[in-house]
Amino acid sequence: MPKGDGRKHSILVIEDEDNIALALDYLLTRENYAHDRVANGGEALARIRAMRPDLVLLDVMLPEMSGYEICQAMRLDPDLAAIKILMMTARGSAIERKKGLALGADGFISKPFELTELRSEVRRLLER
Repeated sequence: MPKGDGRKHSILVIEDEDNIALALDYLLTRENYAHDRVANGGEALARIRAMRPDLVLLDVMLPEMSGYEICQAMRLDPDLAAIKILMMTARGSAIERKKGLALGADGFISKPFELTELRSEVRRLLER
């Protein structure tokens, strides 16, 4: 979906599981978002700084650096603090959700997710 100035919203997917990343790629392409992917938590912050996406789809369990650590680092960095974060986890417990939201995530979605649920969460965060 385009922004008010005609540019596409950009989304960075930080997900180490290829099958989930493929499903996300399909959805984001179909929804006409500009998007990219990082499969390793250790590379995430550098890519976020370089890309400055409108939204980060952030897996909790990642190699090298967890989604929680990335979320916290983004919120502590004034240059990255305004970027929206939608956390994704296979362990969708209330405690996981609370922790993510406490660290500054804008939303939380449990895997496996319905594409319609993910689509509406992405739209909700980008339209704010």
